[in-house]
Amino acid sequence: MAAHRKPRQRTLTGPAGRTAATLALAGAATVTAFDGPAHAEPQLTPAQVKAKVDALYEQAETATERYNGTKVKADKARTALTQLRDEATRRTERLNNSRNALGSIASAQYRAGGLDPAVQLALSSSPEEYLEGASLAERAGSRQAARITAIRRELARIAELRARADGRLTELSASQSELARHKSAIQEKIGSAQRLLDRLTAPQRAQYDQRGGHDQGAASPAPGAVRAPNARAAAAVAYAYGALGKPYVWGATGPGAFDCSGLTQAAWRAAGVSLPRTSYTQIATGQRVSRGDLAPGDLVFFFSGISHVGIYVGGGQMIHAPRPGSAVRLAPLDQMPFAGASRPA
Repeated sequence: MAAHRKPRQRTLTGPAGRTAATLALAGAATVTAFDGPAHAEPQLTPAQVKAKVDALYEQAETATERYNGTKVKADKARTALTQLRDEATRRTERLNNSRNALGSIASAQYRAGGLDPAVQLALSSSPEEYLEGASLAERAGSRQAARITAIRRELARIAELRARADGRLTELSASQSELARHKSAIQEKIGSAQRLLDRLTAPQRAQYDQRGGHDQGAASPAPGAVRAPNARAAAAVAYAYGALGKPYVWGATGPGAFDCSGLTQAAWRAAGVSLPRTSYTQIATGQRVSRGDLAPGDLVFFFSGISHVGIYVGGGQMIHAPRPGSAVRLAPLDQMPFAGASRPA
């Protein structure tokens, strides 16, 4: 019978018991931390939401300007690649015509019983190798020598064009990958900002949206009354007023939607002045001016990374495309950290 008795459980005492109790409490606390309210997302105040959203939109705009700059590079590489390929095709056609002409000579010489070096070139499956290994110009007649020299030059030119096209293709592929990275970053930042904004009540959201700038009609002088330093600046300002209310869309240059540098580029294009695509390249255009010397039409830039730009319209105000989800609007210069200004014309 004794052999079937349930063994007594030993009770831990002393240091071992205290250690076991500590571990048990720690385990319970861990379970509570993951299962209980302590694991919930912290509640943000409207002011904290605003600060986080502003930071996300600034990061999104930085990524947008990088996207715009990369797109310019990609477009240039694509255009250059097309031009190089077209030129290589044209030169290849001319080369084939020259080889066909030598082929006609070959036929005549074959009927006459001779086969000179020009004929061998025309019939060779690899003219590049043949030309490399033979001194045809010295052994052929003057007419054939001139043709062969021209073919040799054309072959070298085609090889150069193809090498340059390969380089442009590599550049284009790299730019396309970079575009995808910037696009992903933009979408991630905008998505995060939207999720934060969704936490706000309707009145809080309306207050945040209104904070993005003055009402479009408030203190808005008629374009014809704007005093600009010259006709071009006046035309740029007039275009900006005409864009009020049009939506912000990253990567857009008008006429139906704009991002910040797309708006300023379009405004000055309407005035006959070509600006580069991005805010950080536009600041280097024209004459730099101080904040105290601003005149309507000047470009005004914000943030340390020059990631935002607007067009000054006088009275301490600018017209700009603020951020995703907003529209082109009139706003005070001191709404964002001022970084500099330039005067295109």
